[in-house]
Amino acid sequence: MERILYEQMAQLDEVHWWYVARRKVLESLIDRRVRPPAGARILEVGCGTGHNLQMLERFGQVDAVEVDRDARTFAEKRLGRKIASARLPALRGIERGAYDLVAALDVVEHIDDDRSTVAALASCLKPGGKLLVTVPAHQWMWSAHDELNHHKRRYSKRALRKLIEESPLKLDAIGYFNSILFPLAVAARLASKASGKGGGEESLPPRPVNYVFERAFAAERRLVGAFPLPPGLSLFAVASAI
Repeated sequence: MERILYEQMAQLDEVHWWYVARRKVLESLIDRRVRPPAGARILEVGCGTGHNLQMLERFGQVDAVEVDRDARTFAEKRLGRKIASARLPALRGIERGAYDLVAALDVVEHIDDDRSTVAALASCLKPGGKLLVTVPAHQWMWSAHDELNHHKRRYSKRALRKLIEESPLKLDAIGYFNSILFPLAVAARLASKASGKGGGEESLPPRPVNYVFERAFAAERRLVGAFPLPPGLSLFAVASAI
């Protein structure tokens, strides 16, 4: 990711509708489809500025990995201890066979070799442990936002399913989320392309808009992982170590 995006993330991840609602949706998804055991060991790979760590700590003891130095420093302040720096897919120095849950939340799309990446994430799981992956959906929605984030690809549901099914894992659940606001996102993306404007950087919308978007997106927490949602901006997969 570009440096400016980490700076924006640190400034916005406690208030911007996307971050706030996404945490609520992912928390519900973990409750519903992962169900970690009491005292679970959890690893978040690619934790960025650490905006998901507090949510994940609800489920157990959290370790984290982040290669960007500045983002890692910010995340360490949130976690209260050191965070590892280990690149995917090697993940050198990260304990294997040790975790009940490994989370890679909008990470796999940044790595050239996604198959080796999923295999490396799987190797960190205990038998029966769960991998939670989220990725951006729909290659046809590629935009300046993807360029600025150094994405290698966006995923179709079929491609994500194939990626997991060809890994050492058993696919438990797969689906879309951020579906309610998807039509607005498509319209905004098409308008941005038509105008030739970048649209890659994030900013906080006016407070009423931020509130409405947060409530709309967060409403999906009652459905995600329980019922198939229509196409959305993102995809998730939950898979088990065999």
